[in-house]
Amino acid sequence: MILLLAYLAVGAVAGVMAGLFGIGGGMIIVPVLVIAFASQGFSHEVLTHMAVATSLATIVFTSISSVRTHHQKGAVDWPLVGQLSSGVLVGAALGVLTMDYMSGALLQIVIGVFALIMAAQMGLGLKPKPSRELPGAAGLGAAGGIIGWLSAICGIGGGSLTVPYLTWCNHPVQRSVAVAAACGFPIALVAAGTNVAVGWGNPLLPEQTFGYVYWPAMVGIVLTSVPFARLGAKLAHRLSAEKLKKLFALLLVVVGIKFLTGNLSVF
Repeated sequence: MILLLAYLAVGAVAGVMAGLFGIGGGMIIVPVLVIAFASQGFSHEVLTHMAVATSLATIVFTSISSVRTHHQKGAVDWPLVGQLSSGVLVGAALGVLTMDYMSGALLQIVIGVFALIMAAQMGLGLKPKPSRELPGAAGLGAAGGIIGWLSAICGIGGGSLTVPYLTWCNHPVQRSVAVAAACGFPIALVAAGTNVAVGWGNPLLPEQTFGYVYWPAMVGIVLTSVPFARLGAKLAHRLSAEKLKKLFALLLVVVGIKFLTGNLSVF
């Protein structure tokens, strides 16, 4: 029961983050799931892979809810989403294959480093200066490939990569968040599906898994993340989120340090 309540709470927070920042909530979901899975006695060699895969599976549903709200406000540039997605689909699949070759310890280090980089970017407001225009279809496809690859490894929807990239290319911030949310769906869908395939039959996995996806956690998180993603998307069009970003950055610092030190018993 305690774990179920934890999954519901994580889903609510992750949903708001997904809608508000277009980040998919993965940087909240993954560390909490790692802690939860460790407390359940799952193998340390696969529990981080399970956390990443389960996070991506939840983002499939969260992104639909968030994108729907952004679309209703006319903020989604669908042609741009299509051009980025041409690379995202390939990159997400390759990211899962890359992750599958990593040990659990190495994967935690990669996620920890990424969390600290994201903390610096959000907390200090580091943004690339809008010094260029959007590239052509080939350039956008290549950018999408890199975004999809790293997102699949870290269990995120890609918003923390897509938004800075688009704003660097002089794309409006709110519309960049909407595009990032829309790109999160193909990232999560392909990555989650690939995680099911590559993890299928792994003898180290516990019961109630589809490949690397642990479905009890996925269901618990989705139950609250979907409605709260709509709330977050609405807030994105009403609020200045700078203070919330700084608080979230502090959380990411804690996440990063704990992943790098391997001290995940208490969060």
